[in-house]
This record gives sequence, C-alpha cells and structure tokens, in this order.
Amino acid sequence: MAVLTVSRAYGSGGKEIGKKIAEDMGYRYIDRGQILADMKTVGDKWEEFAKHYDENNPNMWERFKWSYRGYVALTQYHILSYALAGNAVIMGRGGSFLLKGIPYVLRIRTEAPLVNRMDRVMKWEDINSENAQWLIEKADKEMAGAVYLTYGFAWNDPEQYDLVFDTSIKSYEEIISIVVERLKQKDLLDTEESRKVLELRLLAAKIKAEIVINSKLHVSSFDVKLKEEGLVKYGLIVKGIAHMTEDISTIKTRVIEMSGGVPVEFDLKYRMHPRFGGVKFQ
Repeated sequence: MAVLTVSRAYGSGGKEIGKKIAEDMGYRYIDRGQILADMKTVGDKWEEFAKHYDENNPNMWERFKWSYRGYVALTQYHILSYALAGNAVIMGRGGSFLLKGIPYVLRIRTEAPLVNRMDRVMKWEDINSENAQWLIEKADKEMAGAVYLTYGFAWNDPEQYDLVFDTSIKSYEEIISIVVERLKQKDLLDTEESRKVLELRLLAAKIKAEIVINSKLHVSSFDVKLKEEGLVKYGLIVKGIAHMTEDISTIKTRVIEMSGGVPVEFDLKYRMHPRFGGVKFQ
C-alpha cells in the first residue's frame, strides 16, 4: 500500500513519469484535476476557489482570506485521504511535504537544466523558446511560492526528498525502474504504527477543514496539530483565534464530536474585532 509523491520542476518530465508508474502499478493517479473534482463535492464555490488559487499565486492579502485558508485545508484533507487508502501517485500539491515522515511514502523530485526543459515545453505547447522560458520560470516561481507559503520549506531543496532525478541524465525508463523497486520496499513499511500516525493526521486535517470552511464561524486563524510525547503521537492540539465568544464553545463541541475519543487539548483565544461590534468575554 505504498504511496508515491512527485515534485517536479516544470518541464522536467515528472508528470509523465508519475502517470506511467501509476499505470504500471495499478495506482490511482492524483493530480490537479482530481483535487478540483474533490473540491466540487464540497461545493461549486470551492472548485472555483481552487481553480483561482491554483492558477494565481495568492497576494499578501489573499493569504489571510477565508477562501484561501479553506482551499489549503481541503486540499490537505483530500491528499491525506488518498495517502491513507494507499496505492496512489500524488502529483505536486505539496504532497511531499504534507506526507513527510510517513514510512511507506516515497517522495521524489524531478529536475533538468533549463535548456532541456525548454525543448520539452516548446514541443508540448507548440511555442517558441522565449515563451517556453517565460512559462517555465512563471510555473517554477508559483509552485515554489505556494510550497513555502504553506509549509515553510524550499520547494527545490534536495534534502526534502527521498530521491532526486535529473531527467537530462537518466531516461524516464531508468527512473521508473528505480522508483518501482523502491515502492516495493516501501510496501513493507506499511505497518499498523505508521498507519495510526497517518490516521491521526487525517483526523486533524478533517477537523481543520470543517471548521475553516464554515462561513458562520468567525475565526482569523485555526490549526489542529498532533500532540507528541517523544516519538509517540497520541492526541490533538487545537489552536485558534475567534472573534465571537460563542464561536469558541461551538468549535469545542464540534471538535470533541469529530475526535471520536481521541484526546484533545484546546488553546482557543478570543480577540475583539470591530466588525462584530466588539463583543467582550463573559
């Protein structure tokens, strides 16, 4: 039940490699299209939000908008769901960072010199070299920015991946062969212990997504983290800032309902907001 995540420099061939591996191994292929379809099941507006933020790097103000926070939370929830099901190739979407530390997840990255990527993009898009270079630089910048904004890591840092391939040196076939063998080894690491960790991460993501996309709750920040003691992860820590005092009790009630008996610690604070009339703590 191994999982492969693929990070790629635009035009380096990671998409083609990921698709072929999914086809050869009978894995589900999770890309932008699948995530958009998943968003649509929550509501048409979330599909539209996802399209917008996927195609446009959010500016400083958009990063704090309810729609952007909801988009990120839902994306993470869906990726974790596919990872828990196993036998999946997850293309981009920050999956390599979100699933870091899960033993049966193989995280790879594909790169290539600019000139090689330009050649590929020129053929794919039927464009000239100047347009190909512009497209590559734009895509790389946006993907790097999205990863850093969400996870705080450099998108192209080789230390963040299990394997990094230069597709100008190794052929697609060579890379696929190496990755398939490593995935077979990763299957052996799909243990009850590692699965419990991922189940807890998924629960945290599910709770976060439900609270964040609820437009009736007035929260400016909200997060759910795993509580750790040494290497043992055994509960959740819920943090956030609400602008209506009654929202704090609403959130606590709903989180406890969703937690299914998993221990939860709350660090929810009230902060007065002029938009809501400056309601004070009771």
